[in-house]
Amino acid sequence: MRIPIKSVVAFASTLLFFVVVVCFASNAPAKAQLPPHPAPQAAVVVEPQPVIQSMSAEAPVPAPTPAPVPAAPRKPTYNSCNVDSSTVAMTFDDGPHPKLTPKLLDLLKERNIKATFFVIGKCVAEFPDIAKRIVDEGHEIANHSWNHPQLTKLSPTAFAAEITQTNEAIEKATGIRPVVMRPPYGAINPTLTKRLNEEYGLSVILWSVDPLDWKIRNSDHVSSHIIKNAAPGAIILAHDIHASTIDAMPAALDALQSKGYTFATVSELIAMDRPAAPKAQSPKATP
Repeated sequence: MRIPIKSVVAFASTLLFFVVVVCFASNAPAKAQLPPHPAPQAAVVVEPQPVIQSMSAEAPVPAPTPAPVPAAPRKPTYNSCNVDSSTVAMTFDDGPHPKLTPKLLDLLKERNIKATFFVIGKCVAEFPDIAKRIVDEGHEIANHSWNHPQLTKLSPTAFAAEITQTNEAIEKATGIRPVVMRPPYGAINPTLTKRLNEEYGLSVILWSVDPLDWKIRNSDHVSSHIIKNAAPGAIILAHDIHASTIDAMPAALDALQSKGYTFATVSELIAMDRPAAPKAQSPKATP
């Protein structure tokens, strides 16, 4: 069958038109796409949250600090002190002696021990350099009267002279005015104690340990008595004018230190004094 030429031409023209349209459409630039607008959202309100602390993270509550125990009011007279430690006071009477006191000071210095020296005023006037050494090496110097009389047998005027002249001699030699006093032989009464406290600012110092070294001139006796009878707060009496006492000191001091005792001057011991605990009352019997 023969197809008319007009029909072929018409078909070809239509086909060509269709191809041109398709090519033009594929080469046209694409339209830019804008991102879609998000839908509006309600504002989010953040509620404050309570702070919860873990019990395990809590800081430990510090234990309360115990209140310091107050010192006892200063007393007119001391035989010993009530202290919280094994502390004693070594005291030496009747010096300074020109040979024995320096020897004793050497022994104390070797052991780093401080003591109290109750000195005789006229001896201080005679040996001021030894009195000064006592103070320079950290010991306490104290009044023991001018001439070692029994104070209770003196007139008021003579009593005043014994105390005043000794204080002046000590202050001249050392620059120190004493604050404690030991009456010779321990002879004292309330009237003299009141005068010493109020007129001269002196506390009266007696003792709790007495080896009788002035009477029993035996170094072994002196050292053993001190070692046996020492107790916390004790005031120990000795005399630095007897060679047997000086010879007793190394054994006595070393033994006390080995037992854990420490040494203080009398004024330092008084500063450690604490009020005595009240005595427990025994229950009353039921009738």
